[in-house]
Amino acid sequence: MKFQIQKQARISKLRFLFPSFLILLACATVPLKTYEETISQWRSFKDVARWMDRHFTYDMARYKETEGKGPLLSPPRTPEETFRLKSGICYDAAVFAKETLNRIDPSYEAKVVFIENRPYAVNHFVCSFKKEGKLFIMDYGTPYRNMVGVHGPFNSLEDYKKFYERFHPNVKRVQSIRYWES
Repeated sequence: MKFQIQKQARISKLRFLFPSFLILLACATVPLKTYEETISQWRSFKDVARWMDRHFTYDMARYKETEGKGPLLSPPRTPEETFRLKSGICYDAAVFAKETLNRIDPSYEAKVVFIENRPYAVNHFVCSFKKEGKLFIMDYGTPYRNMVGVHGPFNSLEDYKKFYERFHPNVKRVQSIRYWES
Protein backbone atom coordinates (compact mmCIF):
# COMPACT_ATOMS: atom_id res chain seq x y z
CA MET A 1 0.00 0.00 0.00
CA LYS A 2 2.78 2.42 0.95
CA PHE A 3 4.61 1.63 -2.33
CA GLN A 4 1.43 2.34 -4.34
CA ILE A 5 0.95 5.76 -2.67
CA GLN A 6 4.59 6.69 -3.37
CA LYS A 7 4.20 5.58 -6.99
CA GLN A 8 1.05 7.70 -7.41
CA ALA A 9 2.84 10.69 -5.87
CA ARG A 10 5.71 10.30 -8.35
CA ILE A 11 3.28 10.06 -11.26
CA SER A 12 1.49 13.19 -10.06
CA LYS A 13 4.81 15.05 -9.85
CA LEU A 14 5.71 13.93 -13.36
CA ARG A 15 2.32 15.04 -14.67
CA PHE A 16 3.05 18.50 -13.25
CA LEU A 17 6.74 18.69 -14.13
CA PHE A 18 6.50 17.50 -17.73
CA PRO A 19 4.10 20.25 -18.93
CA SER A 20 6.09 22.80 -16.92
CA PHE A 21 9.26 21.64 -18.65
CA LEU A 22 7.59 21.95 -22.06
CA ILE A 23 6.44 25.48 -21.28
CA LEU A 24 9.95 26.48 -20.19
CA LEU A 25 11.42 24.90 -23.31
CA ALA A 26 8.93 26.73 -25.52
CA CYS A 27 9.67 30.05 -23.81
CA ALA A 28 13.38 29.54 -24.23
CA THR A 29 13.03 29.09 -27.98
CA VAL A 30 10.84 32.14 -28.59
CA PRO A 31 13.20 34.74 -30.04
CA LEU A 32 13.08 38.16 -28.44
CA LYS A 33 12.56 41.06 -30.79
CA THR A 34 15.46 43.41 -31.31
CA TYR A 35 15.32 47.15 -30.82
CA GLU A 36 15.04 47.66 -34.60
CA GLU A 37 12.24 45.09 -34.97
CA THR A 38 10.32 46.54 -32.04
CA ILE A 39 10.48 50.21 -32.94
CA SER A 40 9.61 49.48 -36.58
CA GLN A 41 6.12 48.70 -35.22
CA TRP A 42 5.84 51.85 -33.10
CA ARG A 43 3.87 54.73 -34.59
CA SER A 44 3.91 57.54 -32.02
CA PHE A 45 5.46 58.92 -28.86
CA LYS A 46 2.78 56.97 -26.96
CA ASP A 47 4.41 53.69 -28.00
CA VAL A 48 7.77 54.88 -26.64
CA ALA A 49 6.13 56.04 -23.40
CA ARG A 50 4.25 52.76 -23.03
CA TRP A 51 7.48 50.74 -23.40
CA MET A 52 9.32 53.01 -20.94
CA ASP A 53 6.45 52.72 -18.43
CA ARG A 54 6.35 48.94 -18.64
CA HIS A 55 10.01 48.03 -19.03
CA PHE A 56 12.49 50.78 -18.14
CA THR A 57 13.84 50.98 -14.59
CA TYR A 58 16.15 53.51 -13.05
CA ASP A 59 19.59 51.96 -12.52
CA MET A 60 20.68 53.14 -9.08
CA ALA A 61 23.96 51.20 -9.28
CA ARG A 62 24.86 52.95 -12.55
CA TYR A 63 23.91 56.28 -10.99
CA LYS A 64 26.22 55.69 -8.02
CA GLU A 65 28.97 54.59 -10.39
CA THR A 66 28.74 57.85 -12.39
CA GLU A 67 27.87 60.22 -9.55
CA GLY A 68 30.06 63.29 -9.63
CA LYS A 69 31.74 62.32 -12.91
CA GLY A 70 29.36 64.19 -15.20
CA PRO A 71 27.67 62.84 -18.31
CA LEU A 72 30.64 63.08 -20.64
CA LEU A 73 32.93 60.93 -18.49
CA SER A 74 30.29 58.25 -18.50
CA PRO A 75 28.86 58.12 -22.03
CA PRO A 76 25.21 57.23 -22.48
CA ARG A 77 24.23 53.78 -23.54
CA THR A 78 23.14 53.30 -27.11
CA PRO A 79 19.39 52.99 -27.65
CA GLU A 80 19.94 49.30 -28.49
CA GLU A 81 21.80 48.72 -25.22
CA THR A 82 19.18 50.59 -23.18
CA PHE A 83 16.46 48.55 -24.90
CA ARG A 84 18.26 45.28 -24.15
CA LEU A 85 19.08 46.14 -20.52
CA LYS A 86 15.73 47.89 -19.86
CA SER A 87 17.47 50.22 -17.43
CA GLY A 88 19.71 53.21 -17.17
CA ILE A 89 20.11 56.69 -15.74
CA CYS A 90 18.64 59.98 -16.94
CA TYR A 91 21.09 60.43 -19.80
CA ASP A 92 20.46 56.88 -21.09
CA ALA A 93 16.68 57.40 -21.00
CA ALA A 94 16.89 60.81 -22.70
CA VAL A 95 19.13 59.55 -25.52
CA PHE A 96 16.95 56.45 -25.97
CA ALA A 97 13.81 58.62 -26.22
CA LYS A 98 15.43 61.16 -28.56
CA GLU A 99 16.82 58.59 -31.00
CA THR A 100 13.65 56.48 -30.95
CA LEU A 101 11.26 59.39 -31.37
CA ASN A 102 13.26 60.77 -34.30
CA ARG A 103 13.26 57.35 -36.00
CA ILE A 104 9.51 56.98 -35.56
CA ASP A 105 8.69 60.48 -36.77
CA PRO A 106 11.36 63.09 -37.56
CA SER A 107 8.76 65.87 -37.20
CA TYR A 108 8.98 65.34 -33.43
CA GLU A 109 12.38 67.08 -33.62
CA ALA A 110 13.34 65.30 -30.39
CA LYS A 111 16.30 66.72 -28.47
CA VAL A 112 18.10 66.04 -25.22
CA VAL A 113 17.58 68.77 -22.61
CA PHE A 114 20.10 69.48 -19.85
CA ILE A 115 18.77 70.72 -16.50
CA GLU A 116 21.55 72.21 -14.39
CA ASN A 117 20.67 71.87 -10.71
CA ARG A 118 24.06 72.03 -9.03
CA PRO A 119 25.08 73.03 -6.42
CA TYR A 120 21.63 72.36 -4.93
CA ALA A 121 20.89 68.97 -6.47
CA VAL A 122 22.04 66.51 -9.14
CA ASN A 123 21.93 67.69 -12.76
CA HIS A 124 19.36 65.97 -14.95
CA PHE A 125 18.64 65.09 -18.59
CA VAL A 126 15.24 64.68 -20.27
CA CYS A 127 14.00 64.45 -23.84
CA SER A 128 11.94 67.18 -25.51
CA PHE A 129 9.81 66.74 -28.60
CA LYS A 130 7.30 68.75 -30.56
CA LYS A 131 3.75 67.83 -31.38
CA GLU A 132 1.37 70.21 -33.13
CA GLY A 133 3.71 73.13 -32.46
CA LYS A 134 3.86 72.51 -28.70
CA LEU A 135 6.75 71.28 -26.59
CA PHE A 136 6.50 68.05 -24.60
CA ILE A 137 9.03 66.51 -22.21
CA MET A 138 9.60 62.79 -21.79
CA ASP A 139 11.28 61.91 -18.48
CA TYR A 140 11.79 58.27 -17.55
CA GLY A 141 15.33 58.57 -16.17
CA THR A 142 14.43 59.62 -12.65
CA PRO A 143 13.81 57.75 -9.41
CA TYR A 144 11.03 60.24 -8.52
CA ARG A 145 7.75 58.63 -9.59
CA ASN A 146 5.87 61.93 -9.71
CA MET A 147 8.31 63.20 -12.35
CA VAL A 148 8.14 60.11 -14.58
CA GLY A 149 6.19 60.34 -17.81
CA VAL A 150 5.31 62.67 -20.65
CA HIS A 151 4.70 66.25 -19.54
CA GLY A 152 3.22 69.13 -21.47
CA PRO A 153 2.26 70.84 -23.60
CA PHE A 154 4.60 73.73 -22.89
CA ASN A 155 5.32 76.85 -24.91
CA SER A 156 9.05 76.80 -24.11
CA LEU A 157 11.80 75.23 -22.03
CA GLU A 158 11.30 78.09 -19.58
CA ASP A 159 7.69 76.89 -19.04
CA TYR A 160 8.95 73.36 -18.42
CA LYS A 161 11.55 74.74 -15.99
CA LYS A 162 8.73 76.28 -13.93
CA PHE A 163 6.88 72.95 -13.96
CA TYR A 164 10.06 71.12 -12.89
CA GLU A 165 10.72 73.54 -10.02
CA ARG A 166 7.12 73.29 -8.85
CA PHE A 167 6.75 69.50 -8.87
CA HIS A 168 10.23 68.07 -8.28
CA PRO A 169 10.40 66.81 -4.68
CA ASN A 170 13.97 68.08 -4.09
CA VAL A 171 14.70 70.80 -6.65
CA LYS A 172 13.09 74.16 -6.05
CA ARG A 173 15.51 76.21 -8.13
CA VAL A 174 17.01 75.23 -11.50
CA GLN A 175 20.30 76.96 -12.35
CA SER A 176 19.73 76.70 -16.10
CA ILE A 177 17.94 74.67 -18.74
CA ARG A 178 19.08 74.23 -22.33
CA TYR A 179 19.27 71.86 -25.26
CA TRP A 180 22.24 69.52 -25.00
CA GLU A 181 24.42 69.12 -28.05
CA SER A 182 26.21 65.81 -27.80
